[in-house]
Amino acid sequence: MTVKLLRFNLRFLGLLLLTFKTTFSFGQVQPQVIVPSFDDDFSKTVQQLENGQTDIDYLAFRYSFIESEQFRVASRKIRELDSLKKAMYSQMEKSAYSDIISTTKQMLSIDYTNMLAHKILRQTYKIVGDTINAAKYKTIQFGLLNSIVKNGDGQTCATAWPVIQVEEEYFILTMIDAQLLEQSITEEKRHLCDQMNVKLDGKKKTFYFETSKVFEGYKKLGL
Repeated sequence: MTVKLLRFNLRFLGLLLLTFKTTFSFGQVQPQVIVPSFDDDFSKTVQQLENGQTDIDYLAFRYSFIESEQFRVASRKIRELDSLKKAMYSQMEKSAYSDIISTTKQMLSIDYTNMLAHKILRQTYKIVGDTINAAKYKTIQFGLLNSIVKNGDGQTCATAWPVIQVEEEYFILTMIDAQLLEQSITEEKRHLCDQMNVKLDGKKKTFYFETSKVFEGYKKLGL
């Protein structure tokens, strides 16, 4: 064997070892959130958030979802989103962390305002030791949440928490460990609200969610 051929073989072997080491150390490439390709404020802000630029107006961001074409896409994929959520819970029971990350990012690719997906994703990143992504998705989750609960007190229809989807109401009630007893629609001072009667800490309590954007979304979808 010539010296030139020996050197070539050694370099080739080194590349193989480097490739094996990289694959062994990092596993498969992490799945990515698919950013909507529409040229609108919502799509641009999703890209910004995925880039780690999390200092945004989250209330305006949520409202921009209703105005975006991605809102129509998400409405057509509601069954897919439900299936992904079921899969996520199953993966959580098995502690299948890489699968959870993949599934929650698929959920966010459909609806980036989904607080449940952000919550489970950031918790999973924390478990696997990815502190950077855990911090990013925690900031986004609580940015979305605070854009609701810090805009009103939820005590009356006039001071109700502004939601864009009914799922946000159930997420918040779950976060505060409230058990839903009864739901009804009420109107007060030109505010249209969901009145949620719940049991919280053993006592009955009522929370109000302002739903004008919910109905705006229904109208956009022709419902």
